Amino acid sequence: MNPLLRQIQTQTRRHFFRQSTAGLGSIALSSLLAQDTSAVGTAGDLNADAQNVGQTPAVDNPLAPHLPHFAAKAKRVIYLHMTGSPPNLDLFDYKPELIKRSDQECPDEFLAGREFAFTSGTPKLMGSPRQWKQVGDAGMWMSDAVPHFHSIADEMCMVHSVYTDQFNHAPAELLVYTGSPRSGRPSMGSWVTYGLGSENENLPGFVVLISSGVQPNGGKNSFGSGFLPSVYQGVQCRSKGDPVLYSSDPVGMPRDVRRSTLDALADLNRLQIDQMGHPETLTRIAQYELAFRMQTSVPEVMDISAEPQTILDEYGAKPGESSLANNCLLARRLVESGVRFVQLFDWGWDFHGTGADTGLTDGLTKKCASMDRPVAALIKDLKRRGLLDDTLVVWGGEFGRTPFREGRTAKSKILGRDHYPDAFTMWMAGGGIKPGYEYGRSDELGFSVAENPVHVHDLQATILHQLGFDHERLTYRFQGRDFRLTDVHGHVVKDLLA
Repeated sequence: MNPLLRQIQTQTRRHFFRQSTAGLGSIALSSLLAQDTSAVGTAGDLNADAQNVGQTPAVDNPLAPHLPHFAAKAKRVIYLHMTGSPPNLDLFDYKPELIKRSDQECPDEFLAGREFAFTSGTPKLMGSPRQWKQVGDAGMWMSDAVPHFHSIADEMCMVHSVYTDQFNHAPAELLVYTGSPRSGRPSMGSWVTYGLGSENENLPGFVVLISSGVQPNGGKNSFGSGFLPSVYQGVQCRSKGDPVLYSSDPVGMPRDVRRSTLDALADLNRLQIDQMGHPETLTRIAQYELAFRMQTSVPEVMDISAEPQTILDEYGAKPGESSLANNCLLARRLVESGVRFVQLFDWGWDFHGTGADTGLTDGLTKKCASMDRPVAALIKDLKRRGLLDDTLVVWGGEFGRTPFREGRTAKSKILGRDHYPDAFTMWMAGGGIKPGYEYGRSDELGFSVAENPVHVHDLQATILHQLGFDHERLTYRFQGRDFRLTDVHGHVVKDLLA
Protein backbone atom coordinates (compact mmCIF):
# COMPACT_ATOMS: atom_id res chain seq x y z
CA MET A 1 0.00 0.00 0.00
CA ASN A 2 1.17 3.56 -0.71
CA PRO A 3 2.66 4.76 2.61
CA LEU A 4 1.25 8.26 2.17
CA LEU A 5 -2.29 6.89 1.93
CA ARG A 6 -1.75 4.71 5.00
CA GLN A 7 -0.41 7.70 6.92
CA ILE A 8 -3.45 9.77 5.99
CA GLN A 9 -5.71 6.99 7.19
CA THR A 10 -4.13 6.75 10.64
CA GLN A 11 -3.25 10.35 11.51
CA THR A 12 -4.91 13.73 11.65
CA ARG A 13 -3.29 16.66 9.88
CA ARG A 14 -2.11 18.10 13.23
CA HIS A 15 -0.43 14.83 14.16
CA PHE A 16 1.22 14.60 10.79
CA PHE A 17 2.80 18.05 10.94
CA ARG A 18 3.87 17.61 14.59
CA GLN A 19 5.60 14.31 13.89
CA SER A 20 7.18 15.30 10.56
CA THR A 21 10.92 15.75 11.11
CA ALA A 22 11.40 18.24 8.30
CA GLY A 23 8.11 20.11 8.49
CA LEU A 24 6.50 22.13 5.74
CA GLY A 25 9.77 22.70 3.90
CA SER A 26 10.21 19.03 3.09
CA ILE A 27 6.61 18.73 1.95
CA ALA A 28 7.06 21.63 -0.44
CA LEU A 29 10.33 20.18 -1.66
CA SER A 30 8.81 16.75 -2.28
CA SER A 31 6.07 18.37 -4.33
CA LEU A 32 8.68 20.11 -6.48
CA LEU A 33 10.72 16.95 -6.85
CA ALA A 34 7.64 15.07 -8.00
CA GLN A 35 7.63 17.32 -11.07
CA ASP A 36 11.22 16.36 -11.92
CA THR A 37 11.77 12.87 -13.26
CA SER A 38 15.51 13.25 -12.75
CA ALA A 39 14.98 13.48 -9.00
CA VAL A 40 12.46 10.72 -8.41
CA GLY A 41 13.17 7.77 -6.15
CA THR A 42 13.37 4.07 -6.79
CA ALA A 43 11.76 0.98 -5.35
CA GLY A 44 14.03 1.10 -2.32
CA ASP A 45 12.43 4.36 -1.16
CA LEU A 46 9.09 2.79 -0.38
CA ASN A 47 7.31 0.36 1.86
CA ALA A 48 9.51 -2.72 2.14
CA ASP A 49 6.58 -4.94 3.06
CA ALA A 50 4.55 -4.27 -0.07
CA GLN A 51 7.66 -3.53 -2.15
CA ASN A 52 5.90 -0.88 -4.20
CA VAL A 53 7.82 1.18 -6.72
CA GLY A 54 8.59 4.81 -7.27
CA GLN A 55 8.63 7.89 -5.10
CA THR A 56 5.62 8.78 -2.95
CA PRO A 57 3.60 11.05 -5.23
CA ALA A 58 2.47 14.52 -4.29
CA VAL A 59 -0.98 14.52 -2.70
CA ASP A 60 -2.55 16.21 -5.73
CA ASN A 61 -0.72 14.07 -8.28
CA PRO A 62 -0.72 10.29 -7.80
CA LEU A 63 0.42 10.04 -11.43
CA ALA A 64 3.71 11.87 -10.78
CA PRO A 65 6.48 10.05 -12.66
CA HIS A 66 8.85 7.78 -10.78
CA LEU A 67 11.49 5.18 -11.53
CA PRO A 68 11.10 1.39 -11.85
CA HIS A 69 13.20 -1.23 -10.08
CA PHE A 70 16.03 -1.12 -12.62
CA ALA A 71 17.02 0.56 -15.88
CA ALA A 72 14.32 -0.04 -18.46
CA LYS A 73 14.68 -0.84 -22.15
CA ALA A 74 11.13 0.40 -22.85
CA LYS A 75 9.51 3.60 -21.61
CA ARG A 76 6.05 2.96 -22.96
CA VAL A 77 3.78 0.28 -24.45
CA ILE A 78 1.36 0.11 -27.37
CA TYR A 79 -0.69 -3.09 -27.05
CA LEU A 80 -2.75 -4.10 -30.08
CA HIS A 81 -5.43 -6.64 -29.18
CA MET A 82 -7.32 -8.41 -31.95
CA THR A 83 -10.53 -9.12 -30.06
CA GLY A 84 -11.84 -12.61 -30.82
CA SER A 85 -8.37 -14.02 -31.56
CA PRO A 86 -6.90 -14.20 -35.06
CA PRO A 87 -6.21 -17.57 -36.73
CA ASN A 88 -2.44 -17.89 -36.28
CA LEU A 89 -2.34 -20.95 -38.56
CA ASP A 90 -3.52 -18.74 -41.43
CA LEU A 91 -1.26 -15.78 -40.70
CA PHE A 92 2.13 -16.64 -39.18
CA ASP A 93 2.45 -20.34 -38.31
CA TYR A 94 3.11 -22.18 -41.56
CA LYS A 95 2.26 -25.91 -41.29
CA PRO A 96 3.00 -27.73 -44.56
CA GLU A 97 2.21 -31.12 -42.99
CA LEU A 98 -1.20 -29.85 -41.89
CA ILE A 99 -1.84 -28.55 -45.40
CA LYS A 100 -0.76 -31.90 -46.84
CA ARG A 101 -3.17 -33.81 -44.57
CA SER A 102 -6.05 -31.35 -44.87
CA ASP A 103 -9.52 -32.96 -44.73
CA GLN A 104 -8.19 -36.12 -43.09
CA GLU A 105 -9.57 -37.17 -39.73
CA CYS A 106 -7.57 -35.90 -36.75
CA PRO A 107 -5.26 -38.60 -35.35
CA ASP A 108 -6.53 -39.97 -32.03
CA GLU A 109 -3.29 -39.15 -30.21
CA PHE A 110 -3.86 -35.44 -30.88
CA LEU A 111 -7.42 -35.51 -29.53
CA ALA A 112 -6.88 -37.51 -26.33
CA GLY A 113 -8.01 -35.59 -23.26
CA ARG A 114 -9.41 -32.64 -25.23
CA GLU A 115 -12.98 -31.43 -25.60
CA PHE A 116 -14.27 -28.98 -28.21
CA ALA A 117 -17.45 -26.95 -27.97
CA PHE A 118 -18.81 -27.17 -31.51
CA THR A 119 -17.33 -30.42 -32.79
CA SER A 120 -19.10 -33.79 -32.74
CA GLY A 121 -17.42 -37.00 -33.84
CA THR A 122 -13.87 -36.92 -35.15
CA PRO A 123 -12.99 -33.49 -36.59
CA LYS A 124 -11.25 -33.07 -39.94
CA LEU A 125 -7.80 -31.52 -40.15
CA MET A 126 -7.75 -28.23 -42.02
CA GLY A 127 -4.61 -26.80 -43.57
CA SER A 128 -4.52 -23.11 -44.31
CA PRO A 129 -6.15 -22.08 -47.60
CA ARG A 130 -3.81 -19.06 -47.77
CA GLN A 131 -0.70 -18.63 -49.91
CA TRP A 132 2.61 -18.48 -48.00
CA LYS A 133 6.06 -17.01 -48.54
CA GLN A 134 9.25 -16.35 -46.59
CA VAL A 135 9.95 -12.69 -45.90
CA GLY A 136 12.63 -10.56 -44.27
CA ASP A 137 16.27 -11.35 -43.70
CA ALA A 138 15.38 -14.20 -41.33
CA GLY A 139 12.98 -15.79 -43.83
CA MET A 140 9.88 -15.69 -41.62
CA TRP A 141 6.87 -17.46 -43.07
CA MET A 142 3.82 -15.22 -43.48
CA SER A 143 0.63 -15.66 -45.44
CA ASP A 144 -0.85 -13.44 -48.13
CA ALA A 145 -3.49 -12.26 -45.63
CA VAL A 146 -0.98 -9.78 -44.13
CA PRO A 147 1.01 -8.40 -47.09
CA HIS A 148 2.04 -5.18 -45.32
CA PHE A 149 3.54 -7.16 -42.44
CA HIS A 150 6.01 -8.64 -44.92
CA SER A 151 7.77 -5.26 -44.99
CA ILE A 152 8.27 -5.12 -41.20
CA ALA A 153 9.35 -8.73 -40.64
CA ASP A 154 12.84 -7.61 -39.66
CA GLU A 155 11.38 -5.61 -36.75
CA MET A 156 9.08 -8.37 -35.47
CA CYS A 157 9.81 -10.92 -32.75
CA MET A 158 7.45 -13.80 -33.45
CA VAL A 159 6.50 -16.09 -30.54
CA HIS A 160 4.90 -19.30 -31.85
CA SER A 161 4.58 -21.10 -28.51
CA VAL A 162 2.12 -19.04 -26.47
CA TYR A 163 -0.54 -20.92 -24.51
CA THR A 164 -3.27 -20.10 -22.02
CA ASP A 165 -5.59 -21.78 -19.50
CA GLN A 166 -8.84 -20.38 -20.91
CA PHE A 167 -10.86 -21.14 -24.06
CA ASN A 168 -13.79 -18.70 -23.73
CA HIS A 169 -13.31 -15.11 -24.87
CA ALA A 170 -13.96 -13.04 -21.76
CA PRO A 171 -12.03 -15.18 -19.23
CA ALA A 172 -9.12 -15.58 -21.67
CA GLU A 173 -8.95 -11.85 -22.34
CA LEU A 174 -9.10 -11.04 -18.64
CA LEU A 175 -6.29 -13.53 -17.99
CA VAL A 176 -4.10 -11.78 -20.57
CA TYR A 177 -4.70 -8.30 -19.17
CA THR A 178 -5.33 -8.80 -15.46
CA GLY A 179 -3.63 -12.11 -14.68
CA SER A 180 -6.94 -13.66 -13.64
CA PRO A 181 -9.89 -15.06 -15.64
CA ARG A 182 -12.29 -13.39 -13.20
CA SER A 183 -13.12 -9.69 -13.03
CA GLY A 184 -11.87 -7.45 -10.26
CA ARG A 185 -8.11 -7.40 -10.81
CA PRO A 186 -6.15 -4.40 -12.14
CA SER A 187 -5.31 -4.45 -15.84
CA MET A 188 -1.80 -4.39 -17.27
CA GLY A 189 -1.99 -0.70 -18.20
CA SER A 190 -3.14 0.14 -14.67
CA TRP A 191 -0.20 -1.76 -13.15
CA VAL A 192 2.21 0.08 -15.44
CA THR A 193 0.87 3.55 -14.66
CA TYR A 194 0.72 2.68 -10.94
CA GLY A 195 4.38 1.71 -11.11
CA LEU A 196 5.70 4.46 -13.39
CA GLY A 197 3.24 7.35 -13.27
CA SER A 198 2.81 9.54 -16.33
CA GLU A 199 5.28 11.57 -18.39
CA ASN A 200 2.64 14.18 -19.29
CA GLU A 201 0.61 15.82 -16.55
CA ASN A 202 -1.98 17.03 -19.08
CA LEU A 203 -2.84 13.59 -20.47
CA PRO A 204 -3.88 10.28 -18.89
CA GLY A 205 -1.09 7.79 -18.30
CA PHE A 206 -3.22 4.98 -19.75
CA VAL A 207 -5.39 5.54 -22.84
CA VAL A 208 -7.75 3.03 -24.51
CA LEU A 209 -8.86 3.20 -28.15
CA ILE A 210 -11.56 0.88 -29.51
CA SER A 211 -12.36 0.23 -33.18
CA SER A 212 -15.04 -1.77 -35.02
CA GLY A 213 -17.68 -0.37 -32.66
CA VAL A 214 -17.65 -3.08 -29.98
CA GLN A 215 -16.18 -3.14 -26.46
CA PRO A 216 -13.60 -5.85 -25.68
CA ASN A 217 -14.83 -9.27 -24.57
CA GLY A 218 -13.83 -8.62 -20.97
CA GLY A 219 -15.69 -5.31 -21.03
CA LYS A 220 -14.14 -2.39 -19.18
CA ASN A 221 -12.54 -4.86 -16.78
CA SER A 222 -9.95 -5.44 -19.52
CA PHE A 223 -8.67 -1.90 -18.94
CA GLY A 224 -9.98 -1.25 -15.42
CA SER A 225 -7.98 -0.51 -12.28
CA GLY A 226 -9.54 -3.23 -10.11
CA PHE A 227 -8.54 -2.64 -6.49
CA LEU A 228 -5.89 -0.06 -7.42
CA PRO A 229 -6.97 3.58 -7.00
CA SER A 230 -9.24 4.41 -9.91
CA VAL A 231 -6.90 7.14 -11.18
CA TYR A 232 -4.90 4.29 -12.77
CA GLN A 233 -7.72 2.89 -14.90
CA GLY A 234 -7.65 3.29 -18.68
CA VAL A 235 -9.30 6.40 -20.10
CA GLN A 236 -11.28 5.49 -23.19
CA CYS A 237 -10.89 8.04 -25.97
CA ARG A 238 -12.73 8.22 -29.27
CA SER A 239 -11.32 8.98 -32.69
CA LYS A 240 -14.67 10.44 -33.79
CA GLY A 241 -16.62 13.15 -31.97
CA ASP A 242 -15.54 14.44 -28.56
CA PRO A 243 -12.39 12.47 -27.65
CA VAL A 244 -13.62 11.94 -24.08
CA LEU A 245 -17.32 11.89 -23.25
CA TYR A 246 -18.63 14.56 -20.87
CA SER A 247 -15.28 16.36 -20.74
CA SER A 248 -16.60 19.52 -22.40
CA ASP A 249 -17.91 22.32 -20.22
CA PRO A 250 -21.70 22.70 -20.14
CA VAL A 251 -23.26 25.52 -22.14
CA GLY A 252 -22.92 28.77 -20.19
CA MET A 253 -19.97 27.50 -18.11
CA PRO A 254 -16.89 29.58 -19.05
CA ARG A 255 -13.45 28.20 -18.24
CA ASP A 256 -12.73 30.61 -15.38
CA VAL A 257 -15.97 29.62 -13.64
CA ARG A 258 -15.08 25.96 -14.17
CA ARG A 259 -11.67 26.63 -12.60
CA SER A 260 -13.15 28.25 -9.51
CA THR A 261 -15.67 25.41 -9.18
CA LEU A 262 -12.91 22.80 -9.23
CA ASP A 263 -10.90 24.79 -6.68
CA ALA A 264 -13.89 24.77 -4.34
CA LEU A 265 -14.38 21.02 -4.84
CA ALA A 266 -10.68 20.42 -4.16
CA ASP A 267 -10.93 22.35 -0.87
CA LEU A 268 -13.91 20.24 0.18
CA ASN A 269 -12.14 17.03 -0.79
CA ARG A 270 -9.05 17.99 1.21
CA LEU A 271 -11.29 18.54 4.23
CA GLN A 272 -12.62 15.03 3.70
CA ILE A 273 -9.07 13.68 3.56
CA ASP A 274 -8.32 15.33 6.92
CA GLN A 275 -11.47 13.96 8.52
CA MET A 276 -11.86 10.53 6.96
CA GLY A 277 -8.57 9.74 5.24
CA HIS A 278 -10.15 7.82 2.36
CA PRO A 279 -7.52 7.16 -0.36
CA GLU A 280 -10.02 7.49 -3.21
CA THR A 281 -10.39 11.16 -2.27
CA LEU A 282 -6.86 11.71 -3.56
CA THR A 283 -7.92 10.08 -6.81
CA ARG A 284 -10.98 12.31 -7.01
CA ILE A 285 -8.87 15.48 -6.72
CA ALA A 286 -6.38 14.20 -9.30
CA GLN A 287 -9.11 13.19 -11.75
CA TYR A 288 -10.88 16.55 -11.58
CA GLU A 289 -7.61 18.37 -12.20
CA LEU A 290 -6.58 16.04 -15.01
CA ALA A 291 -9.99 16.39 -16.67
CA PHE A 292 -9.65 20.18 -16.57
CA ARG A 293 -6.23 20.06 -18.24
CA MET A 294 -7.39 17.42 -20.73
CA GLN A 295 -10.03 19.79 -22.10
CA THR A 296 -7.32 21.61 -24.02
CA SER A 297 -4.59 18.96 -24.39
CA VAL A 298 -6.68 15.95 -25.51
CA PRO A 299 -8.46 17.59 -28.49
CA GLU A 300 -5.06 18.75 -29.75
CA VAL A 301 -3.32 15.38 -29.57
CA MET A 302 -6.39 13.56 -30.93
CA ASP A 303 -6.67 15.79 -33.99
CA ILE A 304 -5.05 13.71 -36.72
CA SER A 305 -6.01 16.28 -39.37
CA ALA A 306 -2.82 18.08 -38.33
CA GLU A 307 -0.78 15.21 -39.79
CA PRO A 308 0.71 15.51 -43.31
CA GLN A 309 -1.30 13.82 -46.02
CA THR A 310 1.60 11.45 -46.67
CA ILE A 311 1.30 10.12 -43.10
CA LEU A 312 -2.47 9.79 -43.33
CA ASP A 313 -2.07 7.87 -46.58
CA GLU A 314 0.60 5.60 -45.09
CA TYR A 315 -1.75 4.55 -42.27
CA GLY A 316 -4.90 4.65 -44.39
CA ALA A 317 -6.30 7.07 -41.81
CA LYS A 318 -9.17 9.47 -42.49
CA PRO A 319 -9.83 12.34 -40.02
CA GLY A 320 -13.30 12.25 -38.52
CA GLU A 321 -13.76 8.50 -38.88
CA SER A 322 -13.58 5.75 -36.29
CA SER A 323 -11.17 3.06 -37.45
CA LEU A 324 -8.18 0.99 -36.43
CA ALA A 325 -6.11 3.03 -38.92
CA ASN A 326 -7.01 6.25 -37.11
CA ASN A 327 -6.33 4.60 -33.75
CA CYS A 328 -2.88 3.39 -34.80
CA LEU A 329 -1.95 6.92 -35.82
CA LEU A 330 -3.40 8.24 -32.56
CA ALA A 331 -1.34 5.69 -30.66
CA ARG A 332 1.83 7.13 -32.16
CA ARG A 333 0.71 10.69 -31.32
CA LEU A 334 -0.16 9.68 -27.75
CA VAL A 335 3.15 7.96 -26.95
CA GLU A 336 4.96 10.83 -28.61
CA SER A 337 3.14 13.13 -26.15
CA GLY A 338 4.17 11.09 -23.10
CA VAL A 339 1.29 8.64 -22.59
CA ARG A 340 2.70 5.59 -20.85
CA PHE A 341 0.37 2.78 -22.03
CA VAL A 342 -1.88 2.83 -25.10
CA GLN A 343 -4.28 -0.09 -25.50
CA LEU A 344 -6.01 -0.71 -28.83
CA PHE A 345 -8.91 -3.16 -29.10
CA ASP A 346 -10.17 -4.16 -32.55
CA TRP A 347 -13.30 -6.31 -32.73
CA GLY A 348 -14.08 -8.94 -35.37
CA TRP A 349 -11.36 -11.63 -35.16
CA ASP A 350 -13.55 -14.58 -34.11
CA PHE A 351 -13.17 -16.71 -37.24
CA HIS A 352 -15.59 -19.57 -36.69
CA GLY A 353 -16.58 -19.53 -40.34
CA THR A 354 -20.31 -19.47 -39.63
CA GLY A 355 -20.79 -16.50 -41.94
CA ALA A 356 -19.11 -15.07 -45.04
CA ASP A 357 -17.39 -12.39 -42.97
CA THR A 358 -15.89 -15.00 -40.60
CA GLY A 359 -14.37 -17.30 -43.20
CA LEU A 360 -10.65 -17.89 -43.63
CA THR A 361 -10.60 -16.73 -47.26
CA ASP A 362 -12.66 -13.65 -48.11
CA GLY A 363 -13.53 -12.83 -44.48
CA LEU A 364 -9.95 -12.94 -43.26
CA THR A 365 -8.73 -11.00 -46.30
CA LYS A 366 -11.23 -8.23 -45.63
CA LYS A 367 -10.45 -8.02 -41.91
CA CYS A 368 -6.69 -8.04 -42.39
CA ALA A 369 -6.99 -5.30 -45.01
CA SER A 370 -8.15 -2.91 -42.26
CA MET A 371 -5.41 -4.03 -39.86
CA ASP A 372 -2.04 -4.92 -41.37
CA ARG A 373 -1.53 -1.68 -43.29
CA PRO A 374 -1.95 0.68 -40.30
CA VAL A 375 -0.06 -1.60 -37.91
CA ALA A 376 2.86 -1.86 -40.34
CA ALA A 377 2.72 1.92 -40.77
CA LEU A 378 2.82 2.35 -36.99
CA ILE A 379 6.02 0.28 -36.69
CA LYS A 380 7.68 2.18 -39.55
CA ASP A 381 6.57 5.56 -38.20
CA LEU A 382 7.85 4.82 -34.69
CA LYS A 383 11.19 3.71 -36.10
CA ARG A 384 11.48 6.74 -38.35
CA ARG A 385 10.91 9.05 -35.38
CA GLY A 386 13.37 7.24 -33.12
CA LEU A 387 10.59 5.98 -30.85
CA LEU A 388 10.65 2.25 -31.60
CA ASP A 389 13.80 1.58 -29.57
CA ASP A 390 12.05 2.48 -26.32
CA THR A 391 8.42 1.77 -27.27
CA LEU A 392 7.29 -1.84 -26.88
CA VAL A 393 4.61 -2.85 -29.39
CA VAL A 394 2.65 -6.04 -28.65
CA TRP A 395 0.18 -7.72 -31.05
CA GLY A 396 -2.08 -10.71 -30.39
CA GLY A 397 -5.38 -12.17 -29.26
CA GLU A 398 -6.61 -14.03 -26.20
CA PHE A 399 -6.03 -17.57 -27.53
CA GLY A 400 -5.48 -19.47 -30.80
CA ARG A 401 -7.67 -21.35 -33.28
CA THR A 402 -8.04 -25.08 -33.91
CA PRO A 403 -5.94 -26.92 -36.51
CA PHE A 404 -9.12 -28.61 -37.70
CA ARG A 405 -12.36 -27.42 -39.18
CA GLU A 406 -15.12 -26.34 -36.85
CA GLY A 407 -17.93 -28.91 -36.79
CA ARG A 408 -20.69 -26.39 -37.48
CA THR A 409 -19.16 -25.64 -40.89
CA ALA A 410 -18.56 -29.26 -41.97
CA LYS A 411 -21.05 -29.03 -44.85
CA SER A 412 -20.38 -25.40 -45.69
CA LYS A 413 -18.14 -23.85 -48.32
CA ILE A 414 -16.98 -21.33 -45.71
CA LEU A 415 -13.95 -22.40 -43.67
CA GLY A 416 -13.67 -21.62 -39.97
CA ARG A 417 -11.77 -22.58 -36.82
CA ASP A 418 -12.88 -22.89 -33.18
CA HIS A 419 -11.26 -21.48 -30.01
CA TYR A 420 -7.99 -23.15 -29.06
CA PRO A 421 -5.85 -22.40 -25.96
CA ASP A 422 -2.96 -24.86 -26.33
CA ALA A 423 -0.75 -23.17 -28.92
CA PHE A 424 -0.87 -19.82 -30.71
CA THR A 425 1.31 -17.00 -32.03
CA MET A 426 1.85 -13.45 -30.83
CA TRP A 427 4.50 -10.93 -31.80
CA MET A 428 6.32 -7.96 -30.33
CA ALA A 429 8.53 -5.22 -31.74
CA GLY A 430 10.81 -2.53 -30.33
CA GLY A 431 11.37 -1.85 -26.65
CA GLY A 432 14.53 -3.96 -26.37
CA ILE A 433 13.01 -7.10 -27.93
CA LYS A 434 15.02 -9.09 -30.52
CA PRO A 435 14.06 -7.96 -34.03
CA GLY A 436 13.61 -10.38 -36.92
CA TYR A 437 13.48 -13.32 -34.54
CA GLU A 438 11.25 -16.38 -34.13
CA TYR A 439 10.89 -18.19 -30.82
CA GLY A 440 9.23 -21.48 -29.93
CA ARG A 441 7.20 -23.74 -32.14
CA SER A 442 4.14 -25.96 -32.11
CA ASP A 443 4.04 -29.53 -33.39
CA GLU A 444 3.74 -30.31 -37.10
CA LEU A 445 -0.07 -30.11 -36.99
CA GLY A 446 -0.34 -27.12 -34.61
CA PHE A 447 -1.99 -28.97 -31.72
CA SER A 448 0.53 -28.42 -28.91
CA VAL A 449 3.62 -26.42 -28.05
CA ALA A 450 6.63 -28.53 -29.00
CA GLU A 451 9.43 -26.16 -27.99
CA ASN A 452 9.91 -23.23 -25.57
CA PRO A 453 6.40 -22.82 -24.11
CA VAL A 454 5.37 -19.26 -23.16
CA HIS A 455 2.37 -18.94 -20.85
CA VAL A 456 0.51 -15.63 -20.84
CA HIS A 457 1.95 -14.98 -17.35
CA ASP A 458 5.44 -15.33 -18.88
CA LEU A 459 4.46 -12.77 -21.51
CA GLN A 460 3.29 -10.39 -18.77
CA ALA A 461 6.52 -10.86 -16.80
CA THR A 462 8.57 -10.14 -19.93
CA ILE A 463 6.64 -6.96 -20.76
CA LEU A 464 7.08 -5.68 -17.20
CA HIS A 465 10.79 -6.57 -17.28
CA GLN A 466 11.29 -4.43 -20.38
CA LEU A 467 9.70 -1.55 -18.48
CA GLY A 468 12.18 -2.01 -15.64
CA PHE A 469 10.05 -4.05 -13.23
CA ASP A 470 10.71 -7.20 -11.31
CA HIS A 471 7.22 -8.65 -11.78
CA GLU A 472 7.41 -10.32 -8.36
CA ARG A 473 8.00 -6.97 -6.64
CA LEU A 474 5.43 -4.82 -8.45
CA THR A 475 2.72 -5.47 -5.87
CA TYR A 476 -0.24 -3.88 -4.14
CA ARG A 477 -1.58 -4.98 -0.77
CA PHE A 478 -5.30 -5.71 -0.85
CA GLN A 479 -7.36 -7.65 1.69
CA GLY A 480 -4.24 -8.74 3.52
CA ARG A 481 -2.36 -10.05 0.50
CA ASP A 482 0.24 -8.62 -1.86
CA PHE A 483 -1.22 -8.97 -5.36
CA ARG A 484 0.67 -8.69 -8.63
CA LEU A 485 -0.16 -8.87 -12.35
CA THR A 486 1.39 -12.32 -12.75
CA ASP A 487 -0.34 -13.62 -9.61
CA VAL A 488 2.02 -16.35 -8.31
CA HIS A 489 3.26 -17.40 -11.74
CA GLY A 490 5.39 -16.25 -14.64
CA HIS A 491 9.01 -15.90 -15.60
CA VAL A 492 10.86 -13.53 -17.94
CA VAL A 493 11.54 -15.11 -21.34
CA LYS A 494 15.14 -13.91 -21.60
CA ASP A 495 15.68 -15.38 -25.07
CA LEU A 496 13.34 -12.70 -26.43
CA LEU A 497 15.48 -9.85 -25.12
CA ALA A 498 17.90 -8.06 -27.40
